[in-house]
Amino acid sequence: MSVIVGIDVGGTFTDLAMVAPDGRLRIAKTPTTVENQAFGVLAALEAAEVALGEVDLIVHGTTTTTNAVLERKLSKTGLITTQGFRDVLELGRRTRPQAYGMKGEFRPIIPRDLRLEVPERMDAAGTVLMPLDENAVRAAVADLLGAGCEALVIHFLHAYANPVHELRAAEIAAETWPNAFITVGHGLLSETREFERGVTAAVNASVQPLLDRYVARLRAELAGRGYSGDVLVMNGNGGMVSSSLVSREAAKTVMSGPASGVMAAAYTGRVSGHANLITYDMGGTSTDVALIRDGVAPVSNEIEIEYAMPIHVPMVDVRTVGAGGGSIARVTVAGLLEVGPESAGADPGPICYGRGGMQPTISDANLLLGRLDPEKLAVRGGVSREAVAEVFQRELGDPLGVDAETAAEAVVRLANAKMAGAIRMVSLSMGADPRDFALFAFGGAGPLHAVALARELGVPRVLVPARPGITNALGCVVADLRHDYVRTVNWPLETVELDALHALFAEQAATGAAALAAESVDIRDMRQAFSVDMQFVGQSHVVRVGLADGRPSREALRDGFDAVYWERFRVALDGIEARVVNVNCSVVGELAPVDILALIDPVGRLPEARAQGKRRVVFESGAVEVPVYWRDELPLDCVIAGPAVIEQMDTTILVEPGWQARGDAVGNLILEAGT
Repeated sequence: MSVIVGIDVGGTFTDLAMVAPDGRLRIAKTPTTVENQAFGVLAALEAAEVALGEVDLIVHGTTTTTNAVLERKLSKTGLITTQGFRDVLELGRRTRPQAYGMKGEFRPIIPRDLRLEVPERMDAAGTVLMPLDENAVRAAVADLLGAGCEALVIHFLHAYANPVHELRAAEIAAETWPNAFITVGHGLLSETREFERGVTAAVNASVQPLLDRYVARLRAELAGRGYSGDVLVMNGNGGMVSSSLVSREAAKTVMSGPASGVMAAAYTGRVSGHANLITYDMGGTSTDVALIRDGVAPVSNEIEIEYAMPIHVPMVDVRTVGAGGGSIARVTVAGLLEVGPESAGADPGPICYGRGGMQPTISDANLLLGRLDPEKLAVRGGVSREAVAEVFQRELGDPLGVDAETAAEAVVRLANAKMAGAIRMVSLSMGADPRDFALFAFGGAGPLHAVALARELGVPRVLVPARPGITNALGCVVADLRHDYVRTVNWPLETVELDALHALFAEQAATGAAALAAESVDIRDMRQAFSVDMQFVGQSHVVRVGLADGRPSREALRDGFDAVYWERFRVALDGIEARVVNVNCSVVGELAPVDILALIDPVGRLPEARAQGKRRVVFESGAVEVPVYWRDELPLDCVIAGPAVIEQMDTTILVEPGWQARGDAVGNLILEAGT
């Protein structure tokens, strides 16, 4: 069998999962090296004792582009746009950073002095109203090069309808531009809305050089250590693309890490008979949540990574909040307790890491409450519980007028409230009842908080996979190759030319098949998924309607739209005309399946559950001495009544009073109340 290595770089840890030649899974978890993520990748390979000469394929999830956008550590980028529209990126939409406040900051990706205008104009139908001024393009390119720009965006108002001016401007720019980092807006996103299209193109151009350099360094380092295969990079849509191609559409790697976790959850859920899941990934820096229906992760092209930062390329619909194990707790000048979004990160990290961190975090709060064993932390800092309590008392307890333990309880409760809010965003706000789903808890810290969240939201059961802390890396191993295509058409439903629609679907499918053929990876099978984005006339946002094939009838379009709109809003708007806005096709190249039983090490398992000892743990009902189990020793069919703590290399699972944990045949733990 092929030897596949999945590596996910998070904000705090770099995780590795390798399917070894004997079918077993080898894992590793090392601190992320923020200054150069490649060093953390190499450290994880060394920790897992991976012989790179024997590896067939490496799949990599990265936060390079995500962090660059969020921290504004971007390449200097220039923009050439239609005369009169240089401020589109700054005007945005009629929204506010805070719905109920007048404060907030917005900085466009490209500053105003690097946004230049040239005479040209198309109308919305693609008819030329004003020819492109080629001399103005040449002058703008020269000015941007003189200003030190490394990447270039060419973004004209109606290029989605007729791209000839953008294409010609790109040809002119290529005559003198010293690299390949030229992004044309319609090439990445062919839709009507100029703000979203422009921001997406700006993000793509500004991270292209960063991603290209990082991938080149990583490939060189791996080759120097004997690796001769390809490196696939996880995209935000849950698919993969060769690292030799990935920087062309670099914006698609934003949310790469969270997407890989959702793909692993969907895969595990299908195998274990839990098709409807709310995924809950609590890592060291943030928490990511998503909704999986019928074993399929939803993909949206309307994701906003932060305020006024829409990236309209297809991505797994993940919502993120700044509550991770390393999130810092503090008391504001108003005397209020706040948790996050600032994080202690990997270095110095929480106090309990022993790397010099002196600010209280969620991980430190869990340690104070007895839920974490300081001797078994992935980063062995050797910091005592008393040392952590001293910081909590000084930084939180004294300002709040409580003891350190009570302050730690408050930190955990506040963090749980923020994470519960994120879960409501992907469930209740989308017309889904959390009671119809299981909570799939993973990440290094997720299983510690999962039962409290399930209780808050009425979720009946929690599913904890065999290796929660390396689930994102597992997602890199089980994901498929995927290419997504979107075309704006803006056709009234009643006048849609079905032959034109079917031809467009066929063109997208053929383009995707050619893209898969260009990949240097063997695929087992290929499939297509077709959909349209629709809206009622007069609305600005769309809903996605899945289709059975690429040759839908008018009735199938209408019925599908009515069903999706009702499911989402519980409103029927009879008599209002509907419109087909975008035509979408996803082409997926399936790789060989991975047996998740490989996650389970059969060696060392006991015939019955046996506690290693006891530890004092604080719950909402009070402190209790609870049994502590080591998960790798538990039989697959174990049954453990709460309260209890179950530890393993990559996480700790908290079974609260009144809940019970039982194992299933594929190594998951199912936590349920009242059993």
